[in-house]
Amino acid sequence: MKKILTIALLLTMMAAPAAMLARTEKSAPRVVYTGEIAKKVVGYNGTTPLNITITDGRVTDIEALTNKETPSYFNRATAKVFPQFIGKTVAQALKLDADVATGATYSSEALIKNIQMGLKNYQKSGKSQSNTSRKGKSSGRKARKSPRR
Repeated sequence: MKKILTIALLLTMMAAPAAMLARTEKSAPRVVYTGEIAKKVVGYNGTTPLNITITDGRVTDIEALTNKETPSYFNRATAKVFPQFIGKTVAQALKLDADVATGATYSSEALIKNIQMGLKNYQKSGKSQSNTSRKGKSSGRKARKSPRR
């Protein structure tokens, strides 16, 4: 009986580190480019493509790419919209009823729609495709990464 308990204890001790390692592994970030997905979504002066970075099922970064929006209004919209999504799980972000920036309603609504379409595409694609981001000029407006909650 002692031998069986000793063997069981040893097996448990050997399995514990492997289980701990599996829990600490993080998946590679996935970037969703919304330029193609949301090409019909228009702000005040045109499309507002984004790169949305998703890591471990959470929105970790949103980057606005080159667009024709008026910079002062667009910056107001990104400053209001992006932080509402950062740090949320994809499911939480899709349920979010995000606020728009006063005075930048069209730009804000386009950003929200782009984010929603990008996240829906991420969910639909099985979350395992490789990065689909586009490089190129950024509008210079990025969301700050927030700590996990």
